[in-house]
Amino acid sequence: MREARPMTPAGRRIVAAAEELFYHRGITAVGVDLIAEHSGVTKRTLYNRFGSKDHLVAAYLAERDQRWRALVRAAVDACDSPVEAVTAPFTALRTWSETNTRGCAFINALAEIPDPAHPAHPVAAAQKRWLRDLFEELATAAHRPDPATLATRLLVLHEGALATQPLLPDTLSASTDLARALVRAD
Repeated sequence: MREARPMTPAGRRIVAAAEELFYHRGITAVGVDLIAEHSGVTKRTLYNRFGSKDHLVAAYLAERDQRWRALVRAAVDACDSPVEAVTAPFTALRTWSETNTRGCAFINALAEIPDPAHPAHPVAAAQKRWLRDLFEELATAAHRPDPATLATRLLVLHEGALATQPLLPDTLSASTDLARALVRAD
């Protein structure tokens, strides 16, 4: 794994261009020539900063993950009760989905990059583990029975809402209602 270096302005432009292109067109469909062109840098600059397209994919997912986690944490912090906080990731998902209409970038990446040795694979997998662990942490704080099982159920429901969001009308509302019912059940 490459050592993390502070992000330069050119590096930020590269990651921003890669994010837009990878998310909307797919990781395998986008080459470094297109990313360099969209970010206004040379391929040499791209390779000097990231080393390879594979490491750029990992950087793109890591940047996206940081924004997602910040949004979820803000939703959790805005809750009035620990029980309400357990379903805060569903609230965050509604906000996130307003501008991210092509489903989950992490699931999309895992579908395109099934090899666990790829540098982006552990970033995408860690994002899902983080959300499951957060659900368990919040369920424990809310004194819900069997927080580990509840966390897994909420993760599956959350991911299902995310996956079906582009296909069906407002599955997120139904999923959020079901999540609240699961959290309140004793």
